[in-house]
Amino acid sequence: MLIELQEAKKHLVIDPDYQGDDEYIISLIDTAIDAVGLHIRQPLKEIAEEKGYLPSPLKAAVLLLVGNLYANREPVSYEEVNEIPYTYEYLLSLYLDNPSQV
Repeated sequence: MLIELQEAKKHLVIDPDYQGDDEYIISLIDTAIDAVGLHIRQPLKEIAEEKGYLPSPLKAAVLLLVGNLYANREPVSYEEVNEIPYTYEYLLSLYLDNPSQV
């Protein structure tokens, strides 16, 4: 697995001994890995196999997406939305041939 459950739980600030959401978090990790790979048009598994590891910006993008999906389980928010610059989009733009594609 490119992102371990315990690493995601640490990112989510979830007690490592709490197991109630483990299956859900694993599904979010899988979803985020697929989404990031589709976004940059290259499977993350291929990148990790080629380099021997998953580059930090891609790992951070996956964890950001996992965090967002975990915290926002519905497609509608009733709070004000503000984009945080230099996060998900920026990290993935580093792996696109044309950064304006992001």
